Amino acid sequence: MATTSALKERYETAVRDELKKSFSYGNVMQIPRVEKIVINIGMGESIGNGKAMDAAAGDLATITGQKPIVTKSKKAISNFRLRVGMPIGLKVTLRGERMWHFLEKLLTVALPRIRDFQGVPDRSFDGRGNYSLGLKEQLVFPEIDYDKIDRLRGMEITICTTARTDEEGRALLRQLGMPFRTAEGR
Repeated sequence: MATTSALKERYETAVRDELKKSFSYGNVMQIPRVEKIVINIGMGESIGNGKAMDAAAGDLATITGQKPIVTKSKKAISNFRLRVGMPIGLKVTLRGERMWHFLEKLLTVALPRIRDFQGVPDRSFDGRGNYSLGLKEQLVFPEIDYDKIDRLRGMEITICTTARTDEEGRALLRQLGMPFRTAEGR
C-alpha cells in the first residue's frame, strides 16, 4: 500500500489548517488527528456454532484487509452458557495507511449504501473525542458478496482521535466528511 489515500492528503492540506484556525491552537501537535479505528463484531452465536466465527473472521478480514483477533470472555455467565476464555467476538485495529483507506471507504462507499440513510448520529461521542458507530449488516461494504454470507452480522466501528473534547472530535470528523445527521433529520 504505497499510495496515500485522498482523505489523508485532504487532512494534511486543508483540514489541519482549518482546525488550527477555528480552535486557535498554539502548537501544531494540539491539532486533533485520527489515531486508530477499531472494528468489533460481537459473536454471541459462536457459543453454539463454531463455524460462525470463521465466517465472520473471513468477512472482517475482507473488509479491513487485516486478520482479526479473537476476543475471549473474561467472565463466566451461566445463563448464556458462557465460560471464561470462550471466544465471543472479533476485533481489528487499523492504523496508518490501512486506517485512512478504511475511513475513506466507509465515508464514500459504505455509509451511502445504507438504505434510507439520513446521516450518522452526532451524539455517539465518548466525552474524549472518540466516535462510535454501529452498522446493522456487513453488506454495506462492496467487498462482501451477498451470495457468500451465511447470515447478516452487525459491527461496531470506533474512530479514536487525539481530540480532547467531543466538540474538537466532531469538528475533525465533520471536516473529513462524516455525514452527521442534521437537526431536522433526527
